[in-house]
Amino acid sequence: MNVSARSERASSAVANSSSRVYTPRRAARVLLVDAAGRVLLFEGFDPARPGHRYWFTPGGGLDPAEAPAAGAARELAEETGLRLDPTALGEAVFSDTTEFTFDGNWYRQEQDFFLLRVQSWQVDTTGFNDIEQRSIADHRWWLPDELVASGERFYPPELPALLTRLGRSTAAGPGEAPC
Repeated sequence: MNVSARSERASSAVANSSSRVYTPRRAARVLLVDAAGRVLLFEGFDPARPGHRYWFTPGGGLDPAEAPAAGAARELAEETGLRLDPTALGEAVFSDTTEFTFDGNWYRQEQDFFLLRVQSWQVDTTGFNDIEQRSIADHRWWLPDELVASGERFYPPELPALLTRLGRSTAAGPGEAPC
């Protein structure tokens, strides 16, 4: 599993503030990849900064004492309509810690990413909660190369490289079956 640490760049007035207080948060996210190798991403924005748009994977904050795979499965069902047993997610394929602001609050989030491959999926967002309804504008399936070429902001920043690595690690060689 790869692990990284990063933080979002903020305005210099906020970034230089010594009074910044982070709310710790645990999260689980899903790299939902279809048969064409495209990953599902949501386009969201911070309600406090509506012009700050970005693409991100399904997932979100864990409930107290909730296991990451269970939280990832719960979030996937709420955000896409895809329901599955958490054991179907296996082990996390990537973990990182990120710092960001959302709706006027600063967060330090430790998050695990799970890979789930599907033939295809028709996204159903009727399970969005209030904040998701107010801060998610769209969804789209992206190829890693399209994401890089788009010039769009996406999280985690290493997503295209991660997807490429995961694609290679599960690709079958001549005469082999895929993992």
